Amino acid sequence: MIKAQKILIRRWPSGLFATTVACVLLLTAGVGISADPNNRIGSRGNKPAADINDSNGPTVALSYNGRPARKNTTSSFMYFVPLISPTLVETESSANNEQQAGLVSYKRKVTPKSFHVSCEFEMLGKGFVKNTFDAQGVMSLFLPELKRGEPMTNALDYIKFEGEGLGRLDVKGTITGSTETVTEVNLHFNARGRKSPVTIGLYSIDPVNGQYKDENRYNELIARVATLTFKKCDGEPRMGVKVVSVNKATNPNGYLGRIKGTIANFFLEPPAISKLGNDTMLNFGYAMLKEKPMFTFPKAKNIREPGTLTTKNKQK
Repeated sequence: MIKAQKILIRRWPSGLFATTVACVLLLTAGVGISADPNNRIGSRGNKPAADINDSNGPTVALSYNGRPARKNTTSSFMYFVPLISPTLVETESSANNEQQAGLVSYKRKVTPKSFHVSCEFEMLGKGFVKNTFDAQGVMSLFLPELKRGEPMTNALDYIKFEGEGLGRLDVKGTITGSTETVTEVNLHFNARGRKSPVTIGLYSIDPVNGQYKDENRYNELIARVATLTFKKCDGEPRMGVKVVSVNKATNPNGYLGRIKGTIANFFLEPPAISKLGNDTMLNFGYAMLKEKPMFTFPKAKNIREPGTLTTKNKQK
């Protein structure tokens, strides 16, 4: 059984907040690349390079060495989320979504024993892409571990990517003989001090007559994500998470949010994620190292059409 901690944020020792985003899932991969640090994504009228067929997830196009950057839709950009989700996911995009992404710099350093790839990606266009997790599925994963009458606290509601931003992708690895191995991939969503466009929603539920019902949600929170980290490992993979802020959903821009976020980072425990998801992210890093022209995601099996899940909040 998948442990509750994958989609449930553990409590702080003080009880103020849980370890706010220990279950944040990976939000990004597959962006157009340019080797020119001053280049910008071309005309938004270009056809996005993303597609899904019956056997694979979306394919994203990559370009290097001064060639025009290829753009990809944010739905492709976010495809990793349903790939590693432990429950059903409803994916929705805003009407007339214009969000696209492309890299604006690419640097690679290779030594006899190691390599490091670093690039900035720019996210442009209005709209949002939101992955909402099935409330009944979330509850079924961890309710058996709760004591009788104990509240379900800080469960994962959604992951949302809204608006524009500037991020950075770092890929690190080792070289042994002719073997190149990606050991770590870091995704930063607030490069150069820009505001991160990535948030997650959290909520709690008190049982009523022993029943946990989605309509009894309370203490709804919004956490803004700064960095996600993926590492090669032999056992169960875990994802490092760092947040910028934590606020009440009713006051997402509260002035105390950054203080709460800073404190939360001291208590975050890397959540367990699927091997498929972790391997996919490391493979994407390797594609960047080798300057591959395309990257195709595996097919996610748990995506559902909008309106089919038992969730309360559809338009946060």
